[in-house]
Amino acid sequence: MKKTDIRVLGQFCATFLASAGLLLGSCTPATTDSDIPKEETPGDQENQDEPGTPTEDEDNLFWNEDGSRIRLTLFENTNPEIPYRIPAFAACSDGTLIAVGDYRYSKSDIGGGRIDLHSRISTNNGKSWKPIRTVAEGSGQPGHGCAFGDASIVCDRETDEVLMMAVCGSVGYFDSSRSNTIGSAEFRSYDKGRTWTEWKDRTEDIYSLFDGSSSPLSGCFITSGRIFQSRQIKVGTHYRIYLALCARPGGNRVIYSDDFGKTWKPLGGANALPVTDGNEAKCEELPDGRVILSSRTGSGRYFNIYSYTDKATASGSWGTAVKSSSSNNGCSTTDTFGTNGEILVLPVIEQATGSKIYIALQSIPLGPKRSNVAIYYKTLNPDASQITVQSFANYWTNSSTSSPFKVSETQSAYSTMVLQSDGNIGFFFEETLNPAGNGYDLVYTSISVEELTSNQFRLDRDKAL
Repeated sequence: MKKTDIRVLGQFCATFLASAGLLLGSCTPATTDSDIPKEETPGDQENQDEPGTPTEDEDNLFWNEDGSRIRLTLFENTNPEIPYRIPAFAACSDGTLIAVGDYRYSKSDIGGGRIDLHSRISTNNGKSWKPIRTVAEGSGQPGHGCAFGDASIVCDRETDEVLMMAVCGSVGYFDSSRSNTIGSAEFRSYDKGRTWTEWKDRTEDIYSLFDGSSSPLSGCFITSGRIFQSRQIKVGTHYRIYLALCARPGGNRVIYSDDFGKTWKPLGGANALPVTDGNEAKCEELPDGRVILSSRTGSGRYFNIYSYTDKATASGSWGTAVKSSSSNNGCSTTDTFGTNGEILVLPVIEQATGSKIYIALQSIPLGPKRSNVAIYYKTLNPDASQITVQSFANYWTNSSTSSPFKVSETQSAYSTMVLQSDGNIGFFFEETLNPAGNGYDLVYTSISVEELTSNQFRLDRDKAL
């Protein structure tokens, strides 16, 4: 039997086992960078230093010959002196994926010295990847240009434009003050991540939104991973985008933009404090357009919901935050420190009945400590107006009936995920802590809704794509 035939058979077996509910959480060690196929793009400037090579049988690159899943290490900690950390990820409508990570000369967070941002892109939904490029280079000198890290990205759903926001500077989050701030940087790409503009300092634009409020900002930390773009609300030039902030004092804030980040406003007003004990946080959207905030905390997640009274003006109010943990059959973890994860809401079709509903996904390390990154999911009430903060936080379907879908079975921490144009979930996460304890490999994989839900649901492609 030819190797190609074996791989096709392996994929068929994996699909069969998944449909029987027997492959939940199966995984294998990640493929290293040297094994990842590079794209062949003749004449493309970004590949001239490292030309790509064609790939054989690329439709099956996500499966080993035994039917188990392949994970691709996009950024590997081969240099013990400069660790990688912090995954950021975006998907464009044509199959382009953009992966970004911190390259930490400082071996620490913002405030400890130089950090660069490295990127890789795929133009075929993750089957092959272009070589690593430097998007932003920190100076290592005092000021907001010292370091760039903790990136967050979105690809506009109607154009080729990509917005990336990042934390920047030489001052750490807990040392930041209004007069000596940890900063916020903006980068833009008009060719889906191939080239980027010079960085723009947006620190004052964000901090000033809360000057004169009941809790002016001393420190403001943009959460890494994914900037969420609405599927429903378009008031200005672009569909609305949301950015969650970890801030002190007062916990989380959410800002939004109707012009793709050129201007920002606080969601709910400058005095709104949606999660007062919140840490790094992410935004998503319920089927009726309300905004979900998911915030890092020990042993679980905090959730809150913003309800609009007028979507055009963004007027409305936040509910009261509720913790989701083992006490309410929620997104539980034994990680008491808390870890940044991702939230995603998808339209799906129930395989057994054909009913069309929505599910919510939340990634989180199950523990002990930062290990065993997994994805919880829950079905949402078909009547979206009946979804409350409490009902959203409680009773995540597979937390009470079976184990969450395990993506990793070893040390693993921060994670983010997006819906790709092929209908799969692109998952990008930290795995395998380096010996010094200050960096992880950044690993990518692709997961179908069928695999994630033990074949209970499939993606409703007409609504999702």
